[in-house]
Amino acid sequence: MLDALTFQRAAHLLHLKGMKRVARVVTRLGRHLFAAHLAPETTIGAGTELGYGGIGIIIHGQARLGRDVLVSPGVVIGGRSGLPGAPVIGDRVKIGAGAKILGPITIGAGAFIGANAVVINDVREGEVVVGVPARPIARKLKVLDGSG
Repeated sequence: MLDALTFQRAAHLLHLKGMKRVARVVTRLGRHLFAAHLAPETTIGAGTELGYGGIGIIIHGQARLGRDVLVSPGVVIGGRSGLPGAPVIGDRVKIGAGAKILGPITIGAGAFIGANAVVINDVREGEVVVGVPARPIARKLKVLDGSG
């Protein structure tokens, strides 16, 4: 399937081979087709998926995404004014639509980022964060015993 991530992976390979100008052209084409900016320098792990083909997603060139990450539409994974660096996203992280993950922070493996959350601090492994600014919430699981 042709999507923004396919363009980013091609641009990333070109970037690694020293063909930086061609990588930028591929990135620009992906931006026009999907309204997404996925920098060719960004490392994105295997199994990672972009919701709806990556529409409206922006990922900083210094960001790192682990394996099997789900990035929903409208997500920004970017820098933060005055702070060098970009987010590092662990494996199996789920990022809700419209979320913003900003600055040199780390999102632990298996974390859940709620829709439209603005994350400016580290998120621990398996934690669920929501809100502006994002704060952890307790996970309440309902156990069904089959009796009705």
